[in-house]
Amino acid sequence: MKTTAIGYSENLPAAHPEALLSREVPVPEPGPRDLLVEVEAVSVNPVDVKLRAGAPADGFRVLGFDAAGTVRAVGAEATLFAPGDEVFYAGSIGRPGTNQRLHLVDERIVGRKPTALSFADAAALPLTAITAWEALFDRLRLEEDSAGTLLVIGATGGVGSVMLQLAEALLPDVAVIATASDDARAARMRELGAEHVVNHREDLVAQVLEIAPEGVDRLFTAHSEGQIERYAEIVRPFGHVVAIDDGPRDVSPLKGRSISWHWELMFTRPLLETPDMIEQHRLLDAVADLVDRGRIRSTAATVLGPISPAALREAHELVERGRTVGKVVVHGWEEAIDSARESTDIY
Repeated sequence: MKTTAIGYSENLPAAHPEALLSREVPVPEPGPRDLLVEVEAVSVNPVDVKLRAGAPADGFRVLGFDAAGTVRAVGAEATLFAPGDEVFYAGSIGRPGTNQRLHLVDERIVGRKPTALSFADAAALPLTAITAWEALFDRLRLEEDSAGTLLVIGATGGVGSVMLQLAEALLPDVAVIATASDDARAARMRELGAEHVVNHREDLVAQVLEIAPEGVDRLFTAHSEGQIERYAEIVRPFGHVVAIDDGPRDVSPLKGRSISWHWELMFTRPLLETPDMIEQHRLLDAVADLVDRGRIRSTAATVLGPISPAALREAHELVERGRTVGKVVVHGWEEAIDSARESTDIY
């Protein structure tokens, strides 16, 4: 039995007609704790773009991490889900990606799809929600009764947009400062929960210290390269920085203030199968609950379709430009859309 998969066989620019290709591949057999998911929607993240542009294809590599879909089969030891359940997840960098009709994923990194969201809107959330949650609660060790200040640099990005919402919902006493480059983006950051917004294109240090004269307690950054000297000025002594980009190799300017540096990579748990791997399942279920209670909204901004090499190439181009506010999602398979059209014509 075969299924459709979309991937790359060589590193080409996103606009190249063969940058992403469709192939028929064998339907994978679930391992003991795997789910076989029929994928309904995916989103494209910077990691997809980075891999397509430079990672070895090893013949043919299927990309994709974020996904929402329906469970079709489960492994012999799977207990968290059953066939027919609707789920969302961010996959693992160590396994074939979600850009395929039928996809295998370990149930311990899968959450129930929020009932309030479509598959397309749900597919925008997992990778960014996991990253934001782990950065706040695992790396920075924030708790419900935490106080102080949090500066979110890169707040208009996918992770930052979810982080603001999580802080608003779960950290009522933490004052959040977000960065944005213009008034429209600043207004959106306030809608998502930021108490203060500063313009990162102007004097960031002066703006932040005007709000927090002693320095901020915690700083999240999606863009840390070349910024360490600034961070050493705006983070208070004994404060904390968490970064999700490849970042600098020298953080010594932070030493004089005993500022702690943390890395956050949401693939660590699934890639290494850590003993607490199931925490990603639990946090995704918690995010789904927050969505269904109206505390978190989807960050889907651009929805393309159907899922095809052409649509995914367009999504890669949009993400590469770096000007999107919100996530780029690709939804539906061509056969399903054609079938729906035929049904509509009949009636």
